Amino acid sequence: MRSDIMAMDYLRRAKSRLIDAGSAFRRGDYPETVRYSQECVELSLKACLRAVAVEYPKVHDVGDILKICSGKFPDWMKKEIDTLAEISRDLSEKRAPSMYGLESVGKAPSQLFDEKDAEDALNKAEYVHKISSKFLEEFYG
Repeated sequence: MRSDIMAMDYLRRAKSRLIDAGSAFRRGDYPETVRYSQECVELSLKACLRAVAVEYPKVHDVGDILKICSGKFPDWMKKEIDTLAEISRDLSEKRAPSMYGLESVGKAPSQLFDEKDAEDALNKAEYVHKISSKFLEEFYG
């Protein structure tokens, strides 16, 4: 499989997750907003890594890999890498709780995530998708 096809497919799917996150937010389904936002971030960053031929581990948080491989990206994007990595780490930590809650303390997802959490996650996903889209557009011309 060609890296360009994979990268663009990941980015397209990331956009779908972003649309889903926005829809969930408008419905007031805040845990789902967080979950879809995380998936958008994951797919967006994996699209960038795929484009520069980096074989990333099959984990949800690829922020550390992004940092290690920052030399493969243009200068404007290198300036964003720390922020992108922090967003990846933050939302990946919220992935499971947004789906399952915290059973050990008897908290459902809707008890863990409120409108502010969802809005923050959605804004982060929009930012990551925008940066990733710009990079891939420039990279593939």
